[in-house]
Amino acid sequence: MAVKVVKRKPRKFTFKFLFFSFGVISIVIIAAVLGSLSKVWINIYEKYREKEELEAKLVELKENGESLSIDVEKLQDPEYVSRYLKEKYFYSGDGEYIIRIPQSDSQK
Repeated sequence: MAVKVVKRKPRKFTFKFLFFSFGVISIVIIAAVLGSLSKVWINIYEKYREKEELEAKLVELKENGESLSIDVEKLQDPEYVSRYLKEKYFYSGDGEYIIRIPQSDSQK
């Protein structure tokens, strides 16, 4: 019996293999780019929402600041301070008496 030796030729890259490899590599790269872009868009959206919240808070603080500045101007007037203390804290001057009269339901 004679043994026949068959020499194998080294495989050459075929067009199908190259096309398949290129497709897989392309899909991996596209997936990485899309993942990166989605993270960026999520970050941008979060910053946009935070900006809206901060702008609303800024408007609220400006309104509060305006009312506080009006209160400061009022408190500069001694007559207003005297009347405020008498009404809110029942402060009385020398020789003054404070009599509190309860309000009825119709006067509220």
